[in-house]
Amino acid sequence: MSGENKRINGVLLPTLVFTPAFMTEEWHNFLFTDEDVLLVTYPKSGTNWTVEILSLIQTKGDPKWIQSVPLWERSPWIETDNGYKVLKDKKGPRFMCTHLPIQFLPKSFFNAKVKVIYVIRNPRDVIVSGHLFWKGFKYVQEAESMEQYFDWFLEGNVPYGSWFDHIHGWMPLRDQENFLLLSYEELKRDTRSSVQKICQYLGMELEPEALDSVLENSSFKAMKENKMSNYSLVDGVYIDLKISTLIRKGVSGDWKNHLTVAQAEIFDEIYQEKMKDLPPELFPWD
Repeated sequence: MSGENKRINGVLLPTLVFTPAFMTEEWHNFLFTDEDVLLVTYPKSGTNWTVEILSLIQTKGDPKWIQSVPLWERSPWIETDNGYKVLKDKKGPRFMCTHLPIQFLPKSFFNAKVKVIYVIRNPRDVIVSGHLFWKGFKYVQEAESMEQYFDWFLEGNVPYGSWFDHIHGWMPLRDQENFLLLSYEELKRDTRSSVQKICQYLGMELEPEALDSVLENSSFKAMKENKMSNYSLVDGVYIDLKISTLIRKGVSGDWKNHLTVAQAEIFDEIYQEKMKDLPPELFPWD
């Protein structure tokens, strides 16, 4: 065991930066506004890559900001103590992130037209990436094997709970004008068009040179070398990067190299049952 999770309202949450007292007291007083942009993901679905893209869109492709300010300060996590403290008194438009299931959001979120960007990823890849990622974190219980993590994932006994519940919680918002649904697979397949879609959603326009800069400076290679984005600044504090590489491969379909045929079959059966009430065209994977 490398850390500890706490079950809050049925969902496992990290205790180091995310405490029950914070959830039950201050959190409910957080005030969202119509100016806010909220990036929502289930863990290991392309969060940091999307933050990098959004950061560069804000600066119209100028990389100075992403090369001088840590990623978690550019887009604070609303569920962490530090993120909350930064955001609650910040004036004007705010750009923030969360992995939270929708039922944890305070009432003000539902009363404001927050611009939500929800990024999804093939859950098979999420399983593999999650297992390899969380084991290097000091505040998360480590699975002894891929087999054990696979079982935990299907049971929802992983940080931030069930992937299936997370998807079902947020998907009812998908037809609202202030909700943009993106997939990791879509971002990989055609990053340029995806960035343009984000810009259109946010009411921003990039010149061709600025768009090229966004693509270049948010690439896998650029992020892996950027100490403000690769978490090397907190190596040994929250995460051991020798065990858990934050920016590992940046590909789709790597699950085929890690899950057994039997696991894939088990997952497919459960997936088909749990996702049968949602249109399959929402999810661009096999």
